[in-house]
Amino acid sequence: MSFQPIVPASGIVGWKFLQRTYDQQVETFSDSARLKRDADYFAERIGSVTTASDLVSDRRLLRVALGAFGLEEDIDSKAFVQKILSDGTDSRDALARRLSDERYTRFSDAFGFGSGQTLQTGRAGFAAEIVEQFTLQSFEAAVGDQDESMRVALYALRELEIIADKGSSDRAQWFTLMSLPPLRELFETALGFPSEFNQLDVEKQQDIFREKSRRVFGTDKISELLAPDRQEKLINTYLAREQINTFRNVTSSAAIALTLLQGA
Repeated sequence: MSFQPIVPASGIVGWKFLQRTYDQQVETFSDSARLKRDADYFAERIGSVTTASDLVSDRRLLRVALGAFGLEEDIDSKAFVQKILSDGTDSRDALARRLSDERYTRFSDAFGFGSGQTLQTGRAGFAAEIVEQFTLQSFEAAVGDQDESMRVALYALRELEIIADKGSSDRAQWFTLMSLPPLRELFETALGFPSEFNQLDVEKQQDIFREKSRRVFGTDKISELLAPDRQEKLINTYLAREQINTFRNVTSSAAIALTLLQGA
């Protein structure tokens, strides 16, 4: 039986435990037999893959490739995945660029199958990079099997660092944040936005995100949100609000069930 991450409690208590034991748990998780088999298989075979069709026709390779970008749920959508890869990202009409989820653009860019792009599968170090991403994403997914809010929090901290390291403008960084569903979910929950929020014009959404972030966290700069005190406040606020929302949903469902039973 492979190692399953330990999350002893929900909310802030569980998060603090996960943070304290993160390095040890990831190390133990990465030593699992299946993960090692998948990593070794990918490292041995990916260098011979030269087209999008080659990749999607090998389910084991595709599982690692998609899993490295948090897109494992697309494993059975072969035609869709092949289109994402073969289109590349240079053209404005490329499928990845027409989707609102930034992860597809990153996925397509990483392999370089598109016209005018440089094929990456044979590049030294490519397999190791994808395997490392796959390991972290797989660990986060395993954590999510026990508590999805913990997966979102882990993903958010990792992605915020990536966005901040890009050195792009503040507006560009916020647009990237908004295009990553798990990260967007964390901020929407932490800032208390209603479900109708995403129906607003995208420029208006960004303005509201930044204004509310300044009020709640004291800054709208992604790099400053990585400061330990702000980072802690961001995650704790998200987890607390998520617990409240979950409690309300459970309570609401129980009240409906009780009403139905009383009327029976």
